[in-house]
Amino acid sequence: MKKVHLSFFLVCFLAIQASAQIGGQNIYRFLNLPNSSRVLALGGSAISQRDEDVGMAYQNPGLLNSKMDNQLSLSFSDYFAGINYGYAAYGFNAGKLGTMHAGIQYVDYGTFDRADHTGEITGTFTAGEYCLTTGIGRQIDSLFSVGLNVKAIFSNLEQYNSFGMAVDFGASYLSRSKLFEMGLVLKNVGYQFNTYTADNRESLPLELQFGMSARLKHLPLRFSFVGHNLQQPDISFRDASFPEQEIDPLTGDTIFNKISLANKIFRHAIFGAELNISKALSLRVGYNYQRRQEMKVATRLGTVGFSWGIGVKIYKFGLAYARSAYHLAGSPNQITVSARLSEFYRKN
Repeated sequence: MKKVHLSFFLVCFLAIQASAQIGGQNIYRFLNLPNSSRVLALGGSAISQRDEDVGMAYQNPGLLNSKMDNQLSLSFSDYFAGINYGYAAYGFNAGKLGTMHAGIQYVDYGTFDRADHTGEITGTFTAGEYCLTTGIGRQIDSLFSVGLNVKAIFSNLEQYNSFGMAVDFGASYLSRSKLFEMGLVLKNVGYQFNTYTADNRESLPLELQFGMSARLKHLPLRFSFVGHNLQQPDISFRDASFPEQEIDPLTGDTIFNKISLANKIFRHAIFGAELNISKALSLRVGYNYQRRQEMKVATRLGTVGFSWGIGVKIYKFGLAYARSAYHLAGSPNQITVSARLSEFYRKN
């Protein structure tokens, strides 16, 4: 047993030591893709909304609750350049253990031409990644809940394969008035067991997030905030082609391109709002500051960094659509269908 505890500690320690790496420095980055239309519409992350939406359990297992029993959620997104991804999840009560969910996430990178060193096409190959998730959440009391997700991760990139495992630790708080919520989650604490190439073990995209959401007392409007990548204070990206300072060739003045402290702080922030016009209609908007700063075109800012979505309930089905402006070159769309399976049959 001591060996098991020591091994688990070492896995967590190695993952935390790699926390200074973001962007293209980690494997299995698909784990951080928005897994539902609601999440995409709210800016790409949502970890404090505790309700019947089983898709939220992937964001924070601490949000698992009895309202998610028999809930099924299916999502699909068209990404860029023929890439698409999706997520399916089902929640169920596990008696005294709490509430559990099981899900599968995939990303399909499509089919590519295979060529030899001379450039001659010799065939085609495919690439894809998959994550099987199971999680459990339990209420400590009427205010606090905790949860755990366990992920088995498979990656196939042409002839290169990898396998890893990760866990998410989550907690949530719901005030007595039901108007204020908080969430805290440590994501993707894990280890790459099977590497793509020999002697080249890579780190997983570990991330610490903190979120809050507040409802207005006399209006069905909820505001949300998520602080992401809190494990690393500075997540700003510096383009090597733009030095921190340069000389204006016409005036001779020094131009400072240094990223301010406020800018660095706000890159951790994601803002969202959700208006529930009725039980059958919801409107959602979000703003991802980091995405706007890193993906905008200075001469044409557009709506990069903003997202929006709509949710409707038709008969016994919930339908949601979202669109997020990643770049002027394109904006992903996502569709989610959800239903409570117990509503389709009668209990004896």
